Parts: sequence; structure tokens; C-alpha cells
Amino acid sequence: MCLGIPGQIVAVTDSERMLAMAEISGVKREVNVAPVATGPLQDLVGKWTLIHVGFAMALIDEDEAEATLQALHDLGEAQAELDAMAAAEAAQEGRE
Repeated sequence: MCLGIPGQIVAVTDSERMLAMAEISGVKREVNVAPVATGPLQDLVGKWTLIHVGFAMALIDEDEAEATLQALHDLGEAQAELDAMAAAEAAQEGRE
């Protein structure tokens, strides 16, 4: 299963290599935009994209980006809760 993280393209960094700077949850990272480039790369600035292993894989709208970021945040909270439950269960088994 592949997971794409929403990021917003904030600048073109190398047109020849089709690289752009994306901001992902406050962190900036250079990504390859070749999979989503259909015209001048500058047109991608301000657009949201799903990013996977350093590639912009699909353009998405801002609402979808926000919903995906919220879902990822919620999954992280759910995982933290599951980890806490597992730790409590392991501790309980250790006392028996």
C-alpha cells in the first residue's frame, strides 16, 4: 500500500530536472513534479499534490488536502492510543 502525503508546491527549484519545493505540514522538501506537470512548472506553484517518495503523484484540491491531513493526524492519534493499550496489557500480563 502506498501513502501519499499532501503538500503544497511553493517554488520551482530546478526546471530542467523538474524539481520544486513543497511544504508538507510546515516542512519544506524538494520533490520531482514530472508526474503532474502538464504545462509550465511555474503554474504548479500554490497547487496541492499528493507526495510519495519524493514525487508529486497527483494534484488535489485544498479541501482534499485538509481532509487527508486530518485523517493522517487522526490515524496517528489512534495508533498512539493502540500503543498505550498494548503497553498497559503487557504490563498487566507481567503482573499476573
